[in-house]
Amino acid sequence: MAPPILKLDDIHLSFGGTPLLDGAGLQVEPGDRICLVGRNGSGKSTLLKIAAGLVEAQSGEVFRHPGSTIRYLEQAPDFSGFDTAEAYVAAGLAPGDDHYRATYLMEHLGVDPAADPKTLSGGEARRAALARVLAPEPDILLLDEPTNHLDLTTIEWLEEELKGTRSALVLISHDRRFLENVSTATVWLDRGTARRLNEGFAGFEAWRDKVLEEEEAEQHKLGRAIVREEHWLRYGVTARRKRNMRRLGELHDMRARHRAHQGPQGTVKASAADSRESGKLVIEAENITKSFGDRQVVKPFSIRVQRGDRIGLVGPNGAGKTTLLKLLTGQLAPDEGFVRLGVNLEIATIDQKREELNPDDTLAHYLTDGRGENLLVNGEQRHVSGYMKDFLFQPEQARTPIRNLSGGERARLMLARILARPANLLILDEPTNDLDIETLDLLQEIVAGFSGSVILVSHDRDFLDRTVTTTIAPKVPLSPDGEWLEYAGGYTDMQAQRKGAADEARRAEKAKKERQQSAETKAEPAKKQGKLSFKQKFALENLPKEMETISAAVEKLEAKMADPAFFSRDPDGFSKVANEIARLRDDLAAKEEEWLELEMLREELEG
Repeated sequence: MAPPILKLDDIHLSFGGTPLLDGAGLQVEPGDRICLVGRNGSGKSTLLKIAAGLVEAQSGEVFRHPGSTIRYLEQAPDFSGFDTAEAYVAAGLAPGDDHYRATYLMEHLGVDPAADPKTLSGGEARRAALARVLAPEPDILLLDEPTNHLDLTTIEWLEEELKGTRSALVLISHDRRFLENVSTATVWLDRGTARRLNEGFAGFEAWRDKVLEEEEAEQHKLGRAIVREEHWLRYGVTARRKRNMRRLGELHDMRARHRAHQGPQGTVKASAADSRESGKLVIEAENITKSFGDRQVVKPFSIRVQRGDRIGLVGPNGAGKTTLLKLLTGQLAPDEGFVRLGVNLEIATIDQKREELNPDDTLAHYLTDGRGENLLVNGEQRHVSGYMKDFLFQPEQARTPIRNLSGGERARLMLARILARPANLLILDEPTNDLDIETLDLLQEIVAGFSGSVILVSHDRDFLDRTVTTTIAPKVPLSPDGEWLEYAGGYTDMQAQRKGAADEARRAEKAKKERQQSAETKAEPAKKQGKLSFKQKFALENLPKEMETISAAVEKLEAKMADPAFFSRDPDGFSKVANEIARLRDDLAAKEEEWLELEMLREELEG
C-alpha cells in the first residue's frame, strides 16, 4: 500500500462551543477517488478547507506530502483582481505547467477567455473555476460541489475527464449518478467523526443503514445493562466493598456513555399539502414560439399536460429551459401560438435563483407570511417552531435572518413553504441544488407520489429517472436551435430513445444503399426480358398488406405507451414495448422502400 500524500488525523473544530468536527480523519493515497458525504452542516466543506490549508483546526494532525500539489475548488470562487476569465484560469498554473491544457479546458468547458469575470453567470463561473483547478493536473484535487450550475452535457464530460486524470480526488456532491460514476471509496462524515468505506457511492447507503442499525442495537444493549446494574444497586449490594465500588463505578460510566450518545440527525418529515383536484387537462400549448432578438429560443412546440403527468425539462445552460417553463405556465406570453391553462389550478413554485427569498426576512416571517406564530398545514394549525422541526430547523432559528442560512438550509426552507400550501401543480426549477442526499430522497418520494402534476427543470440524472414520466429536451443536444422534442420516461429512457433513433437512421441509410444496389442488379434482367419476375409481382401485390399489418401493430403499441401510468407501473415492460416499436418501424421502412423500388421498376417497364 502506497504511503498517504494527505492525512488528517483526530481533527477537532468547534463553532460557538458546538463541536463541528470531533476527531474526524481523512487519508488520501495516490489514485484515490474519494467521495465525502454527510448531512448538510456536518462539516464536509470545512474538512475540505482544512485539507487545503484554508482553515486551521483547533487540534489534530495535518500531513501533506512534501512536494505534492493540491488544488481546491470552492463553492463560491473569488474572481476579484482578474480582468478576464483567461487571466483567472492562468493564475492557477505553476511555472512548469502546460498552458495549452488551460486553453484546451476553457474550450471544452465553453469558457470565453476574454469574458469579464464580473459578468459570468453561475454556470460560467463554475466552468472557469473548474478549468483553473484541472489545468495544473495536481497530485490532489479537492472539489466542493463541482456539478453545481453545470448542464448535463458538461457533467458527463467532467465525469470522463476525472476518470482519466492522474490526480487523487476528494469530492463533495449531491449528484448521485456523478458520485456513482466517479468514486471508488466513500468517507462518511457523521456527528463530527469520519468513517471510510472502500467502495464507491453505489455501496454507501446500504452500508450506512447497517452501521446505524448496529449502533442502535448497541445502545439498546447498553440501556438494558444499565437497568440490570440499577436493579443490583437497589437490591443486590453486598458487604464486599471493593467489588461493589467497582460495579458502581462501571454503572456511572455506562450512564455517562448513554447520556453522551448523540444519535444520527433526524430526517425531514414532510408531505405535500392536500389540494382540490385540478381539471383533467392541466396545460395545452399549441405551436408556441419565442424569440429574443434574432435568436429563436422556442420553435413551434405543442404539448398537452394531463393531470398526474410529471414532466422534466433538460438541456444545456442557455438552451431556454426556464423560458419554456415560463411559457407553459403563463408567466411569459408566446410570440405565436397559444397556451391554455386548465381549471382549478393551484400552483406552487421553487425558482432556480431562490429570488423569492428576502434575505432580511426571518424564518418564521417567511413561513407564515408575517401572520403571527401559526400556519395552516393540511387544514391543521401548526406553530411555526414545531413545523420548522420537521425540516431540521431548531426552534431558536425562528428569528434568524434568511441571509445567515447555508444553501442547503435555504433549499429546505423553500421546500417547507411550498409543501405547507395546497397545490395541484408543482413548478420546480433546479429543486435539488444544495440538498443533502437524505433530503433529496424525501423530495423524490414527494414528487413521485404527488397526486397532481409536476413540471421540473433539473440537471440531476438520478432524480429525473426516479421522478418524471416524460422528458422534454432540445432536438440537437450540443447546439440547441430552439426545436424541442418530447420523450417518454426519464433521462436514461430519453438517451436510449435518442440512441435508438440514431441507430435506426444509420440502419435505414445502410439498408437503402444495399437495396439500391440490389435493385440495380435485379433491374438488368428485368429490363432485358421486359417484365417483372413472378417473385417481384408477388412482392408488389403483398407488400401493402404486410405494411398495413405492421402499421396497425405500431398503433396498438403506441396507444399502450400513451398511458401516463405505464412507465411508473412497469418500467421494464415500457422499455420492451419501446424496443418493439423501433423494430417494427425498421421493418415498415424496409418494406416501404422495397415496394417503392418495385413500383418504379414496373412503371419504367410499362413505359
